Amino acid sequence: MDKSAFFTVKNSTFTPVAGLAFFAIASGFLMSLIPLSLTSFNMDNSLTAWLASIFYLGILVGTLGVQSIITKSGHRLALVLFLSLLIATILLMLMHPVAWVWLAARFIAGIAVAGVFVVVESWLLMADSAKQRAKRLGLYMMSLYGGSALGQLAIGPIGISGLTPFFCVIGLLLIAILPPLLVKKGQPLQLQHQKIGLKEARKISTPAIIGCLVSGMLLGPIYGLMPSYINTQLASTEKTAFLMAVIIIGGMLIQPLVSFLSVRVSKSLLMALFCLLGTIGIVGVLDGKSLLIISMSYFILGASCFALYPIAITLACETIGVEKIVAATELMLLSYSIGSVFGPVIAEHSNRSAHSLILYLGFVLTTTSIYMLLKSLHKTHSGQTPAIG
Repeated sequence: MDKSAFFTVKNSTFTPVAGLAFFAIASGFLMSLIPLSLTSFNMDNSLTAWLASIFYLGILVGTLGVQSIITKSGHRLALVLFLSLLIATILLMLMHPVAWVWLAARFIAGIAVAGVFVVVESWLLMADSAKQRAKRLGLYMMSLYGGSALGQLAIGPIGISGLTPFFCVIGLLLIAILPPLLVKKGQPLQLQHQKIGLKEARKISTPAIIGCLVSGMLLGPIYGLMPSYINTQLASTEKTAFLMAVIIIGGMLIQPLVSFLSVRVSKSLLMALFCLLGTIGIVGVLDGKSLLIISMSYFILGASCFALYPIAITLACETIGVEKIVAATELMLLSYSIGSVFGPVIAEHSNRSAHSLILYLGFVLTTTSIYMLLKSLHKTHSGQTPAIG
């Protein structure tokens, strides 16, 4: 199909964003609920890192098959399918609260979440300009992170013990299914989505791939290990929920700035600056003496870590045709997933310090900042236009 013909069909943002918002609330609550509820189900806390890693392994595996499902069913029904699969994994965990079942369920949940991400991201990225893509992705990230922050705050009033919190998550996911189930107009046309060959993959910006990889290496441990780390440091479930929400709110509020700058500043330089900002946040977390300073530091850390993925994925999609957006989204999510799989395990076992997670995040942010800065300087000196990556 001709590209201009594709854009004559209205590609609505309401359905994916509305579904994503409720999915994000449920997912944000669930990501902190799982590590904090292990003891109430008589499971060891040492399972935390493995549950995080196997979840992201599921995301990695899931990225390999999403394109074929979207091609056969369309974006709308694919979103309903993946959300339903996620609900089924939670029910399985509640029916059989033993370690190996939870590990298997979280692996399948990762596949389902990969489907949700690829469906929604490709749906929104099928736009006719880089500026519109940046705006849509900013809306996507704000909905995702805003919902996740609300989910974190639910830990306090709802609690972490028993079945009630998990049933609340299921209820939110059922609401998330309603927009794609009931609103049948506005999805992208069912194109014959093309795969990206090896030669084309090599042409995708290396900083874009590295940016997605590093994003996973940062966000995997933040989602999987940070609740336990904060709870250990402060011995307060309420403060843990508050600070996790602060991290994600930082990621949400930075998105308009990311959208504004990503079409005006070199994306490599932009990622370098955000990583440097994250390093400053790490120093504040380690040295902060008051809850206010620590909260501000976590806010800065969240803003920097959550800024990387939208910058990287828009950089990757700048020169990709609309028929290859799904494949490009899969490739970027694959890079993110690889980082997410290994990040929690490396962070957990990198050293024996009580602050091993924070030190790991600081190391990743610092080295990435240096790499992106060097790439940005190299492009500037080689005569390339710095505003495109």
